Amino acid sequence: MSGEATILHADLDAFYASVEQRDNPRLRGRPVIVGGGVVLAASYEAKVCGVRTAMGGRQARSLCPRAIVVEPRFSAYSAASKAVFEVFAQTTPLVEGLSIDEAFLEVGGLRRICGTPADIAVRLRRDVRERVGLPISVGVARTKFLAKVASGVAKPDGLLVVPPDRELAFLHPLPVERLWGVGPVTAAKLRDRGIVTVGRVARLGEAALVSLLGVAAGRHLHALAHNHDPRPVRVDRRRGSMGAQMALGRSRRTPTDVDAVVAGLVDRVTRRMRAAGRAGRTVLLRLRFDDFSRATRSHTLPAATAHTRTILCAVRGLLATARPMIEHRGLTLVGVAVGNLDRSRFVQLELPFDSYSGDDLDSALDAVKDRFGSAAVTRAVQLGRYQGMTMPMLPD
Repeated sequence: MSGEATILHADLDAFYASVEQRDNPRLRGRPVIVGGGVVLAASYEAKVCGVRTAMGGRQARSLCPRAIVVEPRFSAYSAASKAVFEVFAQTTPLVEGLSIDEAFLEVGGLRRICGTPADIAVRLRRDVRERVGLPISVGVARTKFLAKVASGVAKPDGLLVVPPDRELAFLHPLPVERLWGVGPVTAAKLRDRGIVTVGRVARLGEAALVSLLGVAAGRHLHALAHNHDPRPVRVDRRRGSMGAQMALGRSRRTPTDVDAVVAGLVDRVTRRMRAAGRAGRTVLLRLRFDDFSRATRSHTLPAATAHTRTILCAVRGLLATARPMIEHRGLTLVGVAVGNLDRSRFVQLELPFDSYSGDDLDSALDAVKDRFGSAAVTRAVQLGRYQGMTMPMLPD
């Protein structure tokens, strides 16, 4: 790995809320919440009151009574993301998108024509502000992990460069939550033992971390605490899985209700797979219960497919095995995903062929939805039912 800090992590600030403030001058400088039932995004004026993404709308409004709640405009967010990624692409050809509002950029080969990585980061922030009208924070470091940490520390609307000789001095005083992969559960385990900073994690040693957190998590956090991250910036990295999920709230749902939700999720996922030319073998069903515990069930198909009916049958089988658990513990979220993705043009056709095994119906429905919108054709069981929001995302 290069000894120079050449990786940029660029992350738009409070993305959805910033787009709303950009497009509506009345919202600038005021606390803004995007989404009513669940907070999809909050401006920094709302965040200082304790509002956080994924928080319930009622709790958010109680924390910030002055907040202005706006409905999401996903088409506006997609357009803004596309414009920002055009700026990224004009900055360097080595761009690895993480989501619609953040990316890694490798700028190590541009010094002679564009200046230092810090110079490039300054111009990148200026170009995004002038051409797209949005604030963006940038971290510059030698590794992807540290660049992402730096951009988080720089927020909002900031720039932070971590020199190679100051990496651990910068990293070790930070709270353990800054480590990639440390969520509330892992953070609680560490804090219960007095491990509150990254430096304490580093001094604990790999064996102790493995004993506390397990082999994978222990080794992962030990490496990050010493800034060991050899991953390069990867261009055109393709997804390993595709999925969709829907929150159900705390009201009881009948098996018919849950089946209708699952069918809609499978329709959404398989259409994305076909549009991206992907097929998958592993079908996953993800469940969240009333007590916030989770469960995952999976099934591996004999061959990779993007056939809606085949994947739906597999998901329904998984759902049937989980039904006693659902009835006992309640269900607040259901998700469907397909993994082990291959390029669909390399998929071997299977015998026997019957009226349901081909993709003619899927192709016809995709063509109608592409032309007239995703709501043009739907299953009868889904008529009048809320199908959830389709969040904007990077191309598959």
